[in-house]
Amino acid sequence: QVQVVESGGGLVQPGGSLRLSCAASGSMFNISDMGWYRQAPGKQRELVAAITSGGSTNYADSVKGRFTISRDNAKNTMYLQMNSLEPEDTAVYYCVATTRVANYWGQGTQVTVSS
Repeated sequence: QVQVVESGGGLVQPGGSLRLSCAASGSMFNISDMGWYRQAPGKQRELVAAITSGGSTNYADSVKGRFTISRDNAKNTMYLQMNSLEPEDTAVYYCVATTRVANYWGQGTQVTVSS
């Protein structure tokens, strides 16, 4: 079993920055990929960024150049640095940890970009 908990969301003005954290615990040795998804009101959940255990990354086109995903395996923590935030980035952001048998999701953290 793996548990993941997100933190770092909040209210920020357009153009501002936030850093999200995802702390994982449990059977960490089983985790391969990790990622961030988001879901805005009335929309489907979408992939924001993903990172493999080896550090390879993948981003949604809408966040390329603005968001950076990283991972500290020693601390069992993943991060999402979000810069140049736009109102369209407003959503609940979810962390997911992938093992060979299941995906483990956090409860989500709200990010609101508004003036």
